[in-house]
Amino acid sequence: MQYIESATRLFRMYNQLGEKAIAQIDDKDLSWQQNEDSNSISNIVKHLWGNMLSRWTDFLTTDGEKPWRTRDAEFEPETYSRTELMKKWEEGWQCLFDALSNISDADLERIIYIRNDGLTVMDAINRQIAHYSYHVGQIVYISKLRSHAAWNSLSIPRNMSGDYNSKKFEQEKGPRDFTDEWRSK
Repeated sequence: MQYIESATRLFRMYNQLGEKAIAQIDDKDLSWQQNEDSNSISNIVKHLWGNMLSRWTDFLTTDGEKPWRTRDAEFEPETYSRTELMKKWEEGWQCLFDALSNISDADLERIIYIRNDGLTVMDAINRQIAHYSYHVGQIVYISKLRSHAAWNSLSIPRNMSGDYNSKKFEQEKGPRDFTDEWRSK
């Protein structure tokens, strides 16, 4: 497997993980904040959307921090309907996936810029994987808090590691598309 394919699979896994977490909470909880210094799921999605559009639009040819981006506004409290919020979610991820589909492993050592700092394409992609997984983790955590007892685990449920491992070790060894595991939960 090539690097771009692997990175794309990771991004898809985090995209699906976030969607499954968001789907488990009520609409009113999309804007819930623990306190005024914390972010709501709406804020996090708005931030991811702004970051993705800025970073992945003309990825190989323009600085990843676009002059039209208003990062600070991404963290201002705002109430969105689920439909509006998911439209931003999908638009950001689509921009990312479209950009990745136009990058090849031959591009990995090229230098691109984010806020005028030069990075290899591979380093820039790794940076975004880490950034998005961090925020998706926040979405999962908030969703788990707000879903109360109705939470359906997105990984191995508590006290189920033995069952999970038994099933995994019954399978034939070999490479798997790990994103399939996230789809089936």
